Amino acid sequence: MCLPRLFGICGEESAAAIPNHPRLGSGIPNWQRGCSARRDGGDGAFGKPYALSMITALIRTRHGPEALAVTLSALVPAVTAGLVGDAVVLAEEQDEAIAQVAEAAGAVLVVAQGDSWAEGARVARRDWLLCLDAGDVPQEGWIRVLDRFLGAGPPSSESGRFRRPQGVAHALLRALSTVLRRRTVQAGDLIHRSLLAEGVRFPAPVSLPASVERDPAFG
Repeated sequence: MCLPRLFGICGEESAAAIPNHPRLGSGIPNWQRGCSARRDGGDGAFGKPYALSMITALIRTRHGPEALAVTLSALVPAVTAGLVGDAVVLAEEQDEAIAQVAEAAGAVLVVAQGDSWAEGARVARRDWLLCLDAGDVPQEGWIRVLDRFLGAGPPSSESGRFRRPQGVAHALLRALSTVLRRRTVQAGDLIHRSLLAEGVRFPAPVSLPASVERDPAFG
């Protein structure tokens, strides 16, 4: 599979390749056409630019380069629409295959342990950050949902969270965290970079009416 360069060179083609993976197939759209920054990313033709709503995708890698490629491919419509302007890949250690995928996509690679979301926030180019784990796939309608959330001009102290199918143990842990008033950033959150970079407390996120699911190959 050949993954076009996603960020950083509008109007140019790139033939940078990532490792072949039988599940990914081919035919990923050429998202350089998205440099016109129109709101037409599969959620309807809006015909207006996302000038104030562009976001950075923070992608935490724990399942290898194939999982990262799946999530980058899922972001194609948002890049085409002009909503996602850049990406930061967060790795726990140096990995040549992951570095190759990040470079091919035009994403920034950050090697960091511990609070990797905060490390990613420090190098993000946009104020609003979409946190994802490699292997996450945002579901239908998510672009429109983020556009409406950001279009309402939320304060930087407000965050949003996509729905995610949960097991019983995860649901109980989340409920306990709510009772204890502990706010932690999770994959599927949309958050302002200031909350991550400064490590401040923030209110419970707003539930967003769209979901993020895991590609079955990556659990």
